[in-house]
Amino acid sequence: MTNNDTIFEQEAKRLVDTLMAQPATQSDIDIVERQLGRYPRGMVAVGARCVCGRPLAVVTRPMLPGGIPFPTTCYLTSPEAVKAVSHVEAAGVMREYNDLLAEDETVAHAYADAHQRYLAFRHELAERLGDDESHIALTSAGGMPTRVKCLHALLAQTLVMGEGVNPIGDLTLARIVDEFAPNVCRCSIDAE
Repeated sequence: MTNNDTIFEQEAKRLVDTLMAQPATQSDIDIVERQLGRYPRGMVAVGARCVCGRPLAVVTRPMLPGGIPFPTTCYLTSPEAVKAVSHVEAAGVMREYNDLLAEDETVAHAYADAHQRYLAFRHELAERLGDDESHIALTSAGGMPTRVKCLHALLAQTLVMGEGVNPIGDLTLARIVDEFAPNVCRCSIDAE
C-alpha cells in the first residue's frame, strides 16, 4: 500500500461520512427521476447540488437492486450539465483529452490518481452498505485510468469529489461554464 492509497482511503471515508449523514430524500429521488426520465435505481445520496438545491450529480450504490454491479458511483443527473457535456463530446474534445493524457505526464498521473480515488470512494461506500463490488473492483468510470471515454462520468466525479480531483472532469467543467456551472442556477426541472 502506498502513501497515496492511505490518503485516498482517508479522503473516501470522510466523503462517505459526509454523504451518508444526509441520505437522499424522497424529494431528491423525485427530482432525479424527473431529470432522468426514469427511477434512479440505487441512489443513496446527492453528491452535488445546484446553488438552488436541486441535485446535479448523485451517488449510486455499487450493487443495484437485483444484484446488478454498477461501477458508475458518481452519476451526472442535471439535464443542463448532461446537455452541455454532450455538446463537448460531439465537438470531438475527447480526442483532444486523450492526446493530452498521452503527451502530459502530470495530467496522466493526476488522472490515474482520480481513478484510485474513485475506487477508494466506491470501496468505502460498498463497505458501508454491505454491497459486493468484486465484479467491478478495478473498474472506475469514464475510461480511467488510461483513456477518456465518458465526460459525463468524469464531470460527475469533479462535482461529487471537488475540483482538483479529476483533471479531465475539471477541464470539462471549465469548457462548459457558459452552459452549465454549479454556482449558477439554470435548472429546468421544477423542485415540486
